[in-house]
Amino acid sequence: MSAPGVPAAGFEIGADHPIPISAIQHGVYCLRQAALIHVEQLWEENRFTAEGRVMHERADMPGERAGRGVRRLSALALASTAFGVAGVADLVEMRAGPEGERPYPVEFKRGKPKPHRADEAQLCAQALCLEEMFGVAVPEGALFYGETKRRVVVAMDDDLRRLTRATVAALREIFMAGVTPPPTVERRRCRACSLLDQCRPDAAGRDVAGWRRRRVAAALGGQAASEGPP
Repeated sequence: MSAPGVPAAGFEIGADHPIPISAIQHGVYCLRQAALIHVEQLWEENRFTAEGRVMHERADMPGERAGRGVRRLSALALASTAFGVAGVADLVEMRAGPEGERPYPVEFKRGKPKPHRADEAQLCAQALCLEEMFGVAVPEGALFYGETKRRVVVAMDDDLRRLTRATVAALREIFMAGVTPPPTVERRRCRACSLLDQCRPDAAGRDVAGWRRRRVAAALGGQAASEGPP
């Protein structure tokens, strides 16, 4: 199953190919997760990913509307040649100011604010793209969480920009090498990951050999695998 925002099979990242903005959120959370999704093309739906997909299906309809002095652009395509990333912003509010319009990115997320900065880094990448595209500074944006129904304002400070750039550099190295990193040491993050079964089948309460046999059987259209793993 393809993940929302994940390139189709055959996708390659090289010197002239941008890093998907969606991969930055995965990379900050877990570089192995990012590689499983974007390099190995693995994806499994769970309740959390399904809720997030439904939220983005509602938001990802391209369009423009205006009201109260703010022009709102939904599903806006973004890219930065200097930064080497590309993707789609859920919403960009073009806010009027003394020097003209200034873009303000808003990213929609299910759940509630998190203790890590993965969502913030994804939003920061959008801000970096908007700065290049519109030629103005983007000092802040917002994350809207479906559970709380509130926006969280995110300042694009130096620490967040460094984290975002470092994550893009790490992703580019991983993607170009085609090598999946080992599991994260932050094991608490594994419980909410839809890829736990593929990433660490033993941690999901299954023996590795049995899990591999089931994967082979599924790939063969249900034919039982007669041999264990090599």
